[in-house]
Amino acid sequence: MILDPAQTVDALPYARLVECIAALLCDPSVSVPPRLVHTLSGRGSLFVMPASDQRLVITKLITFIAGNPAQQLPAIQGDVVVFDALDGRRLCLLDGPAVTARRTAAVSLLAAQKLAPDPHGKLLIVGAGVQGRSHLEAFAQGLGVKEVMVASRTRASAVSLVKHAMRIGLWAQVADNADAALAECSLVVTATSAQQIAMQARPRDDAFVCAVGAFNARMVEWAPKVCVYMARHGRIVVDTRDADHEAGDLLQAGLAVSSFPSLQDVLYPTSATTAVVQGPVFFKSCGWAGWDLAAARCAVQGLINRK
Repeated sequence: MILDPAQTVDALPYARLVECIAALLCDPSVSVPPRLVHTLSGRGSLFVMPASDQRLVITKLITFIAGNPAQQLPAIQGDVVVFDALDGRRLCLLDGPAVTARRTAAVSLLAAQKLAPDPHGKLLIVGAGVQGRSHLEAFAQGLGVKEVMVASRTRASAVSLVKHAMRIGLWAQVADNADAALAECSLVVTATSAQQIAMQARPRDDAFVCAVGAFNARMVEWAPKVCVYMARHGRIVVDTRDADHEAGDLLQAGLAVSSFPSLQDVLYPTSATTAVVQGPVFFKSCGWAGWDLAAARCAVQGLINRK
């Protein structure tokens, strides 16, 4: 089966996708080799991201061109191929950008459900692209967010996402100054192109920050001084151990990323990872093929249930 973007979105409802992500993190059969990132001319990258478990094998094959939105083209393009792990049959082809948007937002939602000091407060979205929209929808559905502020490099894109928020029943407004808006919001998602620092101010003491824009060591959204402050006065959690060499925000702040717990550590703590730290929470998401495998599990199970 070949699923187009809309069909892929329908196959990945946030509630079930969050459950699949949490289940994957405690499955010892999951194998995720390092992703291959091939640099392209024109400041782009090709990502080859395989993963497998006892039932499924997937490979996500996507391109990322940061400048594409300025040309009215998607920054991310490609597919996720899903195979049967036992006989090698191709089971389905999922739309790569839709999978990336949904699974990234679902990981953020799971982290917020577990870590946010005040999960029912106002949400600030910084970056009004695909990830901004998917996170807005995920937090509205999964946390019951009712109020949102949107900041973007262009007012037109911020207004567009505000209008979408209002169409799905939220109170929404444009934030002309993202740093100033931090004072009003206990939930913060930064989903910028991460080509330069977007955030200079400290979040509130009861804030949950989800930083998703920077997914390699060269990219950055948050000023180093803010990351250092969060490490000293709050709690930093990374999505996976791959963040040890990919979390640009933290690495450029000179922080020892390997010392911070991962989402798996938080969900399934050992005696060494049970300490709870008061203060703001900074969740750094870099992406991982395991999240795509969880999405494939979700989609395949949904297709089976429909038959």
